[in-house]
Amino acid sequence: MRGLMTVFRKELADDFTSWRFLILFALVFLAGAFTLYVDGQNIGREVTGTTQFIFLKLYTTSDQTLPGILQFLNLVAVFFVPIVGIALGFDAINEERNNGTMSRLLSQPIYRDAVINGKFLAGVVTIAIMITSIVLLVAGVGLRMLGVPPSSEEVIRLIIFLVVTIFYGAFWLGLAILFSIFFRRVATSALASIAVWIFLFFFMPMLAGLIANTVVPLDRAATAEEYFSNLGVQSTVLQLSPIRLYQEAISVILVPGYRTLGQMIQLMGAGSVSLLPNPLSLGQSLLMVWPHLVSIVALTAVCFAVSYVKFMREEIRA
Repeated sequence: MRGLMTVFRKELADDFTSWRFLILFALVFLAGAFTLYVDGQNIGREVTGTTQFIFLKLYTTSDQTLPGILQFLNLVAVFFVPIVGIALGFDAINEERNNGTMSRLLSQPIYRDAVINGKFLAGVVTIAIMITSIVLLVAGVGLRMLGVPPSSEEVIRLIIFLVVTIFYGAFWLGLAILFSIFFRRVATSALASIAVWIFLFFFMPMLAGLIANTVVPLDRAATAEEYFSNLGVQSTVLQLSPIRLYQEAISVILVPGYRTLGQMIQLMGAGSVSLLPNPLSLGQSLLMVWPHLVSIVALTAVCFAVSYVKFMREEIRA
């Protein structure tokens, strides 16, 4: 435990004093400022006549000219959190190995598992601080604008959003650390991490559409059942992407009236579209996105477990 805390404090100090962290923190500040600007322009109109989940409107407000915060959160899922995770982990191991500091570090009374555990834990804490800063910044200024304190359910939803976002960032951090162990060159590990992100963002929806059109072909004479089946196949394939899992999870958590694509298909197929505007309770929202949450945690655990095993078995020479 002593070795773990030593590595953790050293990595955390490096993260907070590096130019990399300053640049990422600037992105966090700009994200919070953008959110507050949109809230200030439209929050009065959004809460007029609303009695439920007023505080959550701070995170879902939109207008006609700027993208809504729900869409902004999707941009966070696609761009911000993956970039932060990759930036903190793509050179975690191979840089020290190339500089010769890894062998000197392991020559100290520090176990090898403490090195990778400390680096991963420091990265997760850094991500948690960044994400929490955005949420608290919006909540603090928004509380002054609204003058209405959040309800207990809204606080719980925000906490769940924070936890899910931290695990999602930990997935990208673990993936970047994994590539930093497999590849000796820093540029190669960074490129591999970015390649996975590009594939999941750009090509995964195309692949899902291609598979769906192959399994359930559509033409001009396609029936409604065939159309829903095609959408169902697309939704199933997209569930393999952590980006899609996170997008649907935070949308359901922060917007109680939101429905995932899979449930929309079921409701439309059953002719229950009239039920869509009804907000879900916290328990129903968690039940809907529980598979998403478990999948995100499992992917994070798998990435870190593979990194851990690979690092523990790797030969490190001076």
